[in-house]
Order: sequence, then C-alpha cells, then structure tokens
Amino acid sequence: MALYGFDAFSPAQIAEKVEQVGVSKARLPLLQMLLLGMLAGAFIALGAMYYVLVASDATLGFAASRVLGGVVFSLGLLLVVVAGAELFTGNNLLAMAWADGRISSRELLCNWLLVAAANFAGAAGMALLVWLSGHPAMNGGRVAALVVQLASAKCAAPLAALFWKGVLCNILVCLAVWMALAGRSVTDKFIAIVIPVSAFVAAGFEHSIANMYLIPLALLLRDSVPPELVSPALGVVGMLRNLAVVIAGNLLGGSVLVALVYYLIYRRGTQPPAASP
Repeated sequence: MALYGFDAFSPAQIAEKVEQVGVSKARLPLLQMLLLGMLAGAFIALGAMYYVLVASDATLGFAASRVLGGVVFSLGLLLVVVAGAELFTGNNLLAMAWADGRISSRELLCNWLLVAAANFAGAAGMALLVWLSGHPAMNGGRVAALVVQLASAKCAAPLAALFWKGVLCNILVCLAVWMALAGRSVTDKFIAIVIPVSAFVAAGFEHSIANMYLIPLALLLRDSVPPELVSPALGVVGMLRNLAVVIAGNLLGGSVLVALVYYLIYRRGTQPPAASP
C-alpha cells in the first residue's frame, strides 16, 4: 500500500489494510500463531490485573473507579497491537478478508479456534502466575475479594445479558483495533485504543479473553476469601457457560457489526489488489 502523507489513513485505506493483515494472520505458521495467541492472552490478563488493582480502591467514586480502571485495562490491547500478538476478539476482523474471498472459511474458523484456545492458555497461565506471586493479597486482600466477586457475578449473570454485553464489548474492541490501524506511530495507536477500550470496561461489557483470566484466578482464590463472596455458580461449569455465551456475543459484535458492515461500505465490489511480483 502506498503512503498517503503523514496524516492518518482514511477509513477506505484502513479497510484495505484490514484485509491485507487478515490474509497474513490467517496464514501464519501454526507454532507462531499459537505462541502469539498465548502472548495475547497473557497481555489481556495483565490489563485485567491492572484494572482490578485500581477498582479495589474503595476511596474512588463510582465513575472515577470505572473510567480509571478502563484506562489502565487498555494496557492489554496496547501490548497486543504494539508489541505484537494474536487476539481472538481483534481477529474477528478477519471476517472482512473472508467476505472478500481472500481467505477460506476453513482458514477463518481455524484461526479463530486456535487463537481462542491459545488465548485461554496464556490468560489462565497468567492467572496461575499472579496467584503464585501473592499479588491478590494486596490492599488487605481486597484485590482477591474483588476478583472473586467479579468472577462470581460473571458466572451467575443471565445468558441474554452476557450475550449482549459481549456484542457491545467487541464492537468497541474491534473499532479500537480498526482505528489503531489508521495511525502511523505508537502515540496514534495509544490514543485510538484507550478511549473505546476504557468505554467498554467502564460500561461493564464482557470480554471473553479477560474472563479467561478473571474466572480461573477466582477459582484459585475462592477458598481464601469470605464464603459469602463466592457464588454457587463460580466453578468450571459456570466458567464454560460464561465463555460460550460471551464468545458468541464477541463474534457477532466484531465480525458482523464491525467487519462485515465496513466490508459492505468500503470493499464490496472492489477488485483485490494485485499480488506483488
């Protein structure tokens, strides 16, 4: 793609970039895809860890706690975009390359499945490391208590609410990734990512990869907090229930309401760029 000066890429240019990046992502070597997926899970887990640390401070007001927590949670997606990693929710944008016939249905589904599995391994592995470090004991144990409360609520929430929160979450996440592709510097990407990501966190929407960290960590911590904080729904079955519904919502929000909408606006009927000789 030719450079268009020093300003941001236009939306039409972003759409072309999304397709090109989608083709590259779908055809990554297996080991590279899995390792980058594990990194993304760990990166999002670090953002979630940072969020809980802020949110555990009872002296912050409601809005300040939610917004500041959302800003620090943005660490996860910043690491994914700038340091490089493969994140299932961001990879929902591959639907644009699929709709334009540039990757096959098999390539699309394999990417989503393998990256989601690798994200889980990275996020759950980070949960284990955080637990072993003793970090949840900070703030007089309030960090551990909040992790368990959050995970308990996620496991017990109504399915319809989880689904639509997943939809709304990944609309904002994929728009953050989309806008980050408009930028030419790390500063551009930072600005593009922080506002939409902090919005979804502050609003209490559901991110499947963050849940892959919070719920396993809560399972490790549930015997160390007061029993009244632990919901009967908190368990492996509750985790799988949450993840299945939130993943479905994330898929609809990212692949359909962002990727396919922008495909119809900017890419439908256009010819794919010629391959380089």
